[in-house]
Amino acid sequence: QVQLVESGGGLVQAGGSLRLSCAASGRTFSSYFMGWFRQAPGKERELVSAISGSASVRYYAASVKGRFTISRENAKNTVSLQMNSLKPEDTAVYYCAASETSLRNEYSYWGQGTQVTVSS
Repeated sequence: QVQLVESGGGLVQAGGSLRLSCAASGRTFSSYFMGWFRQAPGKERELVSAISGSASVRYYAASVKGRFTISRENAKNTVSLQMNSLKPEDTAVYYCAASETSLRNEYSYWGQGTQVTVSS
């Protein structure tokens, strides 16, 4: 089992940058696929980006490709999401999540979420 705590959200103007971090507990962090999801008011939660345990495979939603970068440091049990060129439509609560089995599905462990607000 793994526990996740996000940090780094906030308010930023359009075109700005934010870096989200997620700290995980547990001794088998490198065995988990890690993902960042987001949920905007009135919308379904969507997978923004994900990374395999060895960081050899990364996924990005089309809406963030070229602007967001996911990374992980297994020695520190952390995963990060660097968000550049932010747009108002990136406004959402962002969640860190862990999956034992899949890059894009079956996420079983979730953080509490961190708010990202992008003003126009």
